[in-house]
Amino acid sequence: MVEHLVILKFKPGTTSEQLETFLESAWGLRDKIEGIVDLSAGANYTERSQGFTHGVCVRFTDKAALDHYLPHPAHVEVVENCIKPIVDDIIVIDYEF
Repeated sequence: MVEHLVILKFKPGTTSEQLETFLESAWGLRDKIEGIVDLSAGANYTERSQGFTHGVCVRFTDKAALDHYLPHPAHVEVVENCIKPIVDDIIVIDYEF
């Protein structure tokens, strides 16, 4: 199994509507891309986040599934249309377990 963690900090002025669209789009990937075992996305609620406000965690069957996911048109659409226009900083961590 592979875990793909994405931690996001959004630009000042990002609207609640943009954040909701981002979350709904992220959640929608679960049913569109083969190899996803589980997907969660949500807003941070702790004060330890150093300004990062949202996270996405995608669990894959294996590294090949992650490699398939990254260039998949549905994933690229979310990144290009719902993340890049509003993201200020991002951290990505992938690990196998």
